[in-house]
Amino acid sequence: MSAETKDEQMMDVDAKASPVERSAEEKATIILSDIKQNFGFLERAAQSFEPRFAVRALRGLGGLRRGLTADILASVVEETYGAPSHKSAAMISEVIERVVSTTDADKAAAVLPEVDIYVLLLVQVFLLDQGAAKAFVGFTDAVVDILRAYNRRTLDSLAAKVWFYYEHAHELDGTFVAIRPKLLAALRTATLRHDAETQAMLTTLLLRNYLKTQSVSQANQLVLKTTFPTTATNSVTARYLYYVGRIKVIQLDYTAANENLIGAIRKAPQTTHAAGFVQAANKLKIIIELLMGDIPERSLFREPVLEKALTPYVDLVKAVRVGDVPQFSETIAKYAAAFKKDETYMLILRLRQNVIKTGIRMMSLSYSKISLRDMCIRLHLDSEESAEYIVAKAIRDDVIEATVDHEKGFMQSKEILDVYSTPEPSVAFHDRIKFCLSLHEESVKAMRYPMNQHRVELKNVEEAREREKELASEIQEGDMEDDDGDFDGL
Repeated sequence: MSAETKDEQMMDVDAKASPVERSAEEKATIILSDIKQNFGFLERAAQSFEPRFAVRALRGLGGLRRGLTADILASVVEETYGAPSHKSAAMISEVIERVVSTTDADKAAAVLPEVDIYVLLLVQVFLLDQGAAKAFVGFTDAVVDILRAYNRRTLDSLAAKVWFYYEHAHELDGTFVAIRPKLLAALRTATLRHDAETQAMLTTLLLRNYLKTQSVSQANQLVLKTTFPTTATNSVTARYLYYVGRIKVIQLDYTAANENLIGAIRKAPQTTHAAGFVQAANKLKIIIELLMGDIPERSLFREPVLEKALTPYVDLVKAVRVGDVPQFSETIAKYAAAFKKDETYMLILRLRQNVIKTGIRMMSLSYSKISLRDMCIRLHLDSEESAEYIVAKAIRDDVIEATVDHEKGFMQSKEILDVYSTPEPSVAFHDRIKFCLSLHEESVKAMRYPMNQHRVELKNVEEAREREKELASEIQEGDMEDDDGDFDGL
């Protein structure tokens, strides 16, 4: 190996190691500069009335929260508010236990509402990461009171985040039921103000709040009586679809639940930070597919993000696929704790009938005629009467094509029909077309156009019309002058 190659490798190692070797002061300086840069975005949002700048400031919140300290927040408060007498500055100083000292303690700086709420949001995140539950709850309540005093559309994205941490704080404290009236009042206010982002966030938080206490009917009434904004961000929309899917599956509407879960998985962020949500959504979707009589694809269980989390569900799918009732019962007993933690245990208990129906379908394909007694032995049923009832129900639900002989006690399978003589291919084709059309509509809605661009176009049209009028008048005057010259020549 040459000396130049060694030098290049050493330079690469130094470049990779340099971020790790930064001192605490350098890291604090970088974080403060990032916060000041976000202040600039918020000021631009307030001046140009463009909410996307506020969203841009919020994108770096995840990176900032890893390096936030009490000293950094104290520096931010000192430079932002100018005096400890400011209401927000006093609140922050109390919870971070740092004294904010300024040169002129009598004059407080004029702070934009966007900057004020952003700084309070940083403190919320800091208290959450520090595990200060009591201080987190009290401070979040005070931030919400300050937020409700403002009515600015450039605060919508920030307000949605504040409400999210407000509900999360009370959920950790165990007082989430008591805040429902406040959330409903805030949802009503956001709807009247056409605050789409806050409306979407509050709707999602209320659904989560209701489902925490198994209040499915109240959650369903909220879904029916509210309109979820179509302009909501993908992350909020994904959570909303997930909660609606849970409501629908409890109400036995498996088709609607499956559609909502598919939408939630597709709209979920494709990052490692959303791995928990993707796992929970896929677990519920697997149960829904099994309840619908379908078997999930094998490739789903091989994805790196899902492979370990879906281990209990692999054995469950195997038992349902072959219709093995004993194996199904053993799987439930083995992974009962995991299923209860995932809140899918009660739904999995519904699968027993599907396992029996699958076993009946497998036997109808294997045997042209089989006695009800043999079916009882194979499916571990109590009596021939129960087997006859289950077979009759499977025939009525179009699970199998067969007839039951009550006198002789056997099931006679019919000849298998060609699938293309049934409406199943056309239904599948219709579902694909429906998905493509909905994808096209969402893509069109997601397009961003410059604000007030139509006014510029109208101005250009008016100028063109003025030029056409001037040109027409000049042509007309020129024609008259030519005519006058002709008369002079005569």
